[in-house]
Amino acid sequence: MGSDDIMVNHLVADLSSTFALKDLGFVNYFLGIQVVPTAEGILLSQTKYLQEILCKADMQNVNTQNTPMNSGLKLSNYGSEPVKDATLYRSIVGALQYATVTRPEIAYSISKVCQFMHQPLLSHWMAVKRILRYLAGTLDYGLLIKPAPDFSIEAFCDADWASDPDDRRSTTGYCIYFGKNLVHWKSQKQTTISRSSTEAEFRSLASVVTEVTWLQSLLQELHVSSPGVPSIWCDNQSTVLLTANPILHARTKHIELDLYFVRDKVLQHQIQVKHVPSHAQLADCLTKPISSSLFSSIRSKLSVVSKATLSLVGPQGISTVQGVS
Repeated sequence: MGSDDIMVNHLVADLSSTFALKDLGFVNYFLGIQVVPTAEGILLSQTKYLQEILCKADMQNVNTQNTPMNSGLKLSNYGSEPVKDATLYRSIVGALQYATVTRPEIAYSISKVCQFMHQPLLSHWMAVKRILRYLAGTLDYGLLIKPAPDFSIEAFCDADWASDPDDRRSTTGYCIYFGKNLVHWKSQKQTTISRSSTEAEFRSLASVVTEVTWLQSLLQELHVSSPGVPSIWCDNQSTVLLTANPILHARTKHIELDLYFVRDKVLQHQIQVKHVPSHAQLADCLTKPISSSLFSSIRSKLSVVSKATLSLVGPQGISTVQGVS
């Protein structure tokens, strides 16, 4: 895929001289992902894949939900009976992991139910069914990729401190935008226990800085210049101040490596860390269950939209080639 048809055709011709190629025309599906050309851009959705998961769980005709998880829900390893069919639980949850490829708003919910694969309980299965009910009502939603006016990099990072009731580990969540398009997101329980909310937020910040650094390196290899310094938005004021504070206090010695790593990037003007109010934190839905009104607002800002709201157009300039060595 490329913006220059002549270069694309030349590359295909060179490949065909060595490999047997078959031109499949405009791409419709790729690895189970449907590609829908629209007037606004390209919509990536997994409607058919999600329908298959609903059929497998026997939940084709169910009452839908507005959010994938109840606000304030805390899942635990204790508190209810084991599920009758643990194999079905693992199969459904395992399949749902691939759905996060085009549905970033369910990343936290899927990450949470994945943590109980070893011994799923009824409460965990109820949470999975809630996710399926949400997906049943948003089957035509997908990730919208729009033409970008520039190649700026922007990221949002957040953390939910000591959110796990069993081991009190925090949850990291972040999303990265490239040219105003969401290209990378993550929701994951932290590997260590943080002794303060600032430490949890800083570990989340260090994670997203690592990914932004990798993205900058990739763009450099592709000879793509990014205007300006990437901005990383964090809603914890103490974390933002620590990135510019040259003095390490005794209470931050346990996160010295992350501090030096992030501060070095700031001093070299490779990133800039800014404060964002909590109500404008787009990574909020990647760290905790949130209310339906806030969830709907953040979902649209994550470029997850319904196909019904877009104007479909012909698949111009989008093609795929299948090769056999």
